Formats: sequence, structure tokens, C-alpha cells
Amino acid sequence: MEIGTEKELLELTLALAKIPAPSGEEGERAAFCKRWLAQNGLSPEVDDAGNVLVECGGADDPTVLFAAHTDVVFPSSVPLVPRREGEKLFCPGIFDDTVHLAFLLLCARRTAKEKRPAGVRFVFAADTGEEGQGNLRGCRALMERYGERLREFIAFDSGLSTVNVGAIGSSRFRITVHCAGGHSYRDFGRENAIALLASLIARLDAQPLPSTGVTTYNFGHVEGGTTVNSIAQMASLLYEYRADRAENLAFMRKNFVSAVESLRARRADVTVEHIGERPCTGDLDPSAQAALLCRVDDAFRRAGLPVPARTLGSTDCNLPLSMGIPAVCIGLADGGGAHSTEEYLLPDSIPSGLAVAGNLLASYLA
Repeated sequence: MEIGTEKELLELTLALAKIPAPSGEEGERAAFCKRWLAQNGLSPEVDDAGNVLVECGGADDPTVLFAAHTDVVFPSSVPLVPRREGEKLFCPGIFDDTVHLAFLLLCARRTAKEKRPAGVRFVFAADTGEEGQGNLRGCRALMERYGERLREFIAFDSGLSTVNVGAIGSSRFRITVHCAGGHSYRDFGRENAIALLASLIARLDAQPLPSTGVTTYNFGHVEGGTTVNSIAQMASLLYEYRADRAENLAFMRKNFVSAVESLRARRADVTVEHIGERPCTGDLDPSAQAALLCRVDDAFRRAGLPVPARTLGSTDCNLPLSMGIPAVCIGLADGGGAHSTEEYLLPDSIPSGLAVAGNLLASYLA
């Protein structure tokens, strides 16, 4: 099944790539998606979370949801100017997830034209808040709306060589320390917010990790203080931990709470804001997940591509997987440099992605 041409997909990707879409500010890109879908004969809607939605098929049929996120990690201040250098097309966000958003739009248009009864209801969602501190805002709204009716969930993200089949969970925090502060000489000896925060970082950096599964942590952003001759009144930290098992997340949470309470025991004024939570895979029916993977593998084989390697990931799939809904995250193009200003797409991979996407849709419509 053909969903569109390489030229059309690339032109749509370039148009989307020039539109800023930081997490929480996806409105302009969402408006473009809605307008494009309407111009192509569909009836899209935008929900309260900013998701752009298209539904195809009978309302009483089991639902298969395809998603690609509209947001990118870059603030609006980062120039979005595509440039071609050899085999690479550079632009911040173009690979994660702009090109996949273009694939989603073409898939929605092609499916809406299908007249054969499929026995399945399709939902195509250009969803918000997948990156950074977006906390899966859009996908949470999708699960509230469709979760009980979902048969399968497929996210377009990542590259052609892997498929995410399980969820890496995470917790993210903003920790802020406040002190009286003062003059670096006259008030020497007073508590320093930066020093207190540094002691917390040192303790967390020395913490033991669970012996099973994979667990990681990171200190993502630190700020505080004013001048070199002032005792810092405030310092803050963005901190996260990730794990592929729920019990390991609980272990890390216990360590974190203990470290914060130890700092408070020094009479430090510490506030903790929980800014993000992604769950691990829940009680998932292995046979239902295997059936979805077989469908995906077949789509790749029929496109003349190797079966993608199985990996774990932190994607929109975390939520459906935590609810026991079969879900996978597949890539339909190749690229690199994700989350950097030198992010790039390999346009020569687009024909393969078009073939995989067409095969996947055809498997539901056969």
C-alpha cells in the first residue's frame, strides 16, 4: 500500500521542521497539522491537551492508535533552518520526531481513503509533551480518552534498526535550596545554598544501584547564586532516575527521599517538585504483544529490511504498556544527533520507511 511519495514526505518534513514546537508550546505546529489534514479531506480535531486527532472506522470496533509527537527538545530561540550537506539533512528536531510526524499525517490521509471495512477503528494522533518536562501530557490525554478501547498502540519515533518493546520508567525532580545568604567575608560561616546542594549531589552520586535490571540517574541542570562575593541564597537542581523495573524505581525513590531528609536535618530549607513520572511496563499479555511484534516484523520483511532489534525505551508507549496495552515504538527513517543542534535526517532512508508504513497499514486493512 502506497501512503505517499518520497518527494511529498520530504517536503512535508521540511515544512514542519521550520515550525518551533518546544514542549508546552506546540500550538503552531499543531495548527499546521490540523490545516494540512483538513486540506486533504479529513476532519481533524484538537483536544484540550493540544493533540491533533483523526479517527477512521467504526466507533464500536476495537481501536488501534498511531502516534507521533509534535514537540521537540529545543526552545523557540534555537534557529530551525534546514540545510543539506551530502547525504545528511540537518535541522534541530528533524529526526526526533518531525519526520515521523510527517509519516503519521500521510498514514492518516491514506487510511481515510480506504473504503474496505477493516473491523478496526484507527486513531491518528499528533500528540504533545513527549519530550523533556512535557511529562507525556498528550499521551496521558489519549489514554484517558481511548485507553479502555485500545487494542494496540504504535508510536512513530527512533530509527529503522530498532523497535522499542518495553518501557523504561523514570522520575524527575526540581530540588531548590534556600538560605539567608550574605556577604562572603563579613558573613562567612553562614550556610551556602550552593554548598548544600552540592552535598546532596555528592550523596546521590555515591548511592548504590540495584543489582538487577538497568538503573541510571542524572543531574541535568544546576543553577544558583548571584556574585562571587555573595553567599548563595538559592540553588536548584534538575535530577532524574530511570529503571526498567518498578521495584528499582522504588529503590531509587527511597534513596532520594533519604538524601533529601538528611539535608533537611541540617536545618536546610529544601523544596522538592516532582516534575515528571513515566511508568514501567505493567501486566502485559505476552501473546498479544507478540502478535503486534509479528505484524511489525512482517511489515519490515516485506519492505526488504532486516527485522528490527528489540530494545527498551522511554517514549509515548510507556503509558499504554503500563496499562497492559500492547504497544511498540518503531522508526520509519534513519538519522542521528538527536537532541543536539546538529541533529540530522538521512533522506535516502525515507523510501524504506514509506514501504514499512504502507505494509503496516495494509496488514490491518487486508
